[in-house]
Amino acid sequence: MFTILVVEDDDNLRKLFCTVLNKNGYQTIDAKDGYEALDCMDKNYVDLLISDVMMPNMDGYELTRELRAAHYEIPILLITVKESFQDKQKGFLSGTDDYMVKPIDVNEMVLRVEALLRRAQIITERKLTIGSTILEYDTLTVYQNKLPILLPQKEFYLLYKLASYPNKIFTRQSIMDEIWGMDSESDERTVDVHVNRLRDRFKENQDFDIITVRGLGYKVVKKNV
Repeated sequence: MFTILVVEDDDNLRKLFCTVLNKNGYQTIDAKDGYEALDCMDKNYVDLLISDVMMPNMDGYELTRELRAAHYEIPILLITVKESFQDKQKGFLSGTDDYMVKPIDVNEMVLRVEALLRRAQIITERKLTIGSTILEYDTLTVYQNKLPILLPQKEFYLLYKLASYPNKIFTRQSIMDEIWGMDSESDERTVDVHVNRLRDRFKENQDFDIITVRGLGYKVVKKNV
């Protein structure tokens, strides 16, 4: 059974989210703010985090940054009343995997939780399938219609990262930090070069496209979906 940590300072909402998740087969732990959440993470194994943004003591953005800085790779779903693009951008840049705006449709929340857990399982298994394309992490190999293509390490890691979260936008800087390392002397144009190489390699691929999001970065979009 998956364990979900629900972080929400509103008692009624926190109880509602936990009740709905419990009824859908999940085990829940709850916390009222970011500090309580970090304490829960130290004492319990958690598969996924749902967190409000506007909370006392430590808000959802700071909690997300703290967890990512501590190398927690669990899926994170941020929930907030803020719906502007700038607020959503701030959430994704802090390290969240998904974002919902209040008032929340709890049925949609459950669907998003299911999707995030599926993606997390894909990463754990170190193999990703998109249509007839298979990315095999341990061998840096992409199979198209069962034909293998061995990629250079950083090209593979870049494609795997984007393809693991279809439609999620990754900034050039976040890609640089994760794949090249925060101390790398390369600049963000390196990412553009690698993306262009991947596009050239997979220009005939019928399963996905790598899309440029002007002013932000890149995302993978599945075809024929």
